[in-house]
Amino acid sequence: MRKQLVLTGVTLLATTMALSACGSRAEETGTGGSGDTAAKVAKIGVIAPLSGDLSALGLGIQNSVELAVKQANEKGTIPGWTLEVDAQDDQALPDTGKNAATKLAGDDEVVGVVGTLNSSVAQSVQPVLSGANIAQISPANTNPTLTKGADPASPQRSYPGYFRTCTTDDVQGPFAAKYLLEQGIKSVATIHDKKAYGQGLVAAFTEAFKAGGGTIAQAETINPDDKDFSAVISKVKGANPDAIYYGGEYPQAGPLAQQAKAAGLDVPLMGGDGIFDPAYIELAGKTSDGDLATSVGAPTETLDSAKQFVSDYSAGGFEQPYGAYGAYAYDAANAIINGLKESLASAEDAKSAREATITAIGGVSFDGATGPVSFDEYGDTKTKVLTVYKVTDGKWAADKTGS
Repeated sequence: MRKQLVLTGVTLLATTMALSACGSRAEETGTGGSGDTAAKVAKIGVIAPLSGDLSALGLGIQNSVELAVKQANEKGTIPGWTLEVDAQDDQALPDTGKNAATKLAGDDEVVGVVGTLNSSVAQSVQPVLSGANIAQISPANTNPTLTKGADPASPQRSYPGYFRTCTTDDVQGPFAAKYLLEQGIKSVATIHDKKAYGQGLVAAFTEAFKAGGGTIAQAETINPDDKDFSAVISKVKGANPDAIYYGGEYPQAGPLAQQAKAAGLDVPLMGGDGIFDPAYIELAGKTSDGDLATSVGAPTETLDSAKQFVSDYSAGGFEQPYGAYGAYAYDAANAIINGLKESLASAEDAKSAREATITAIGGVSFDGATGPVSFDEYGDTKTKVLTVYKVTDGKWAADKTGS
């Protein structure tokens, strides 16, 4: 009996050692495309409105970043490293965005951030991420001051780690002004929501529209939380403009347009990329036909460069569409990933690679979903393509693309 117990013990010991050896080999082969389950982790944060009125745009941004990271892990793009996404909801509010940035900056594994959607939120986020040497690439911020400072005559880059894949209001505003002038519209009333994006967009539009021979018949503002626009509409109607140019986003622009038409101000409302979403048409109603918006780039679905992104996004099973900024968020994430291929190559940990990541991103150049991706000395995209969309039969339809 004792001999049998000894033999059993030997057998158990041998089995245990074999299982242990198998476990070690499994760990060595690993998963996640990096060849090592014990791979070091680097995180790409997302700061965008994931709830609230602008969540349709924010979730499209998050999903597109998730897609880029998933593909990089499957391909083993950065040997020895696994990438993860940490998405934070800024609710389109500057203070909430600042808190989100503070949380990400405090995580030593975060090396880059895609976001924000809103320029006003970016103003709160930039100093936090910059102070932690974390690269930030926005797919949607268009206010020129974010890269060139407050004085356009003397541009100065305040945050070396801030980049964007979309073009800016100092291009978008004049593009809209030129379009309206070419349509024979010479008198426009402007309205903005007092936020950084809307105010900057209207300022750029106004300067170009006047320079082209147009007249600003009335200049008005609203508050971002307004619901009743009757007072502003009354003032604008009295100026008898040929069109309204609005600086802001669709939650206010839609009801404003609907109320204006209902009050007898039957002229088109034109805005920037902040109103270019199906939600604008839903809010503005049936009278929105003929309204206009500019948006960054050419229509994603028409680009040969975006065909693979569109196909992969569809196959990804995301509940929300990629929206106006999905392809730009995808390119932003891949710009970070391209930078990480260099900065993480010999890094001991993610935090130590932050500064090198910023430097590497500044020099990236690749063909993205939206076309060539690279940045100028201010961190702005070198691509300046825009499209004017018109509401036709209840849907946005591309009307003119140019640069």
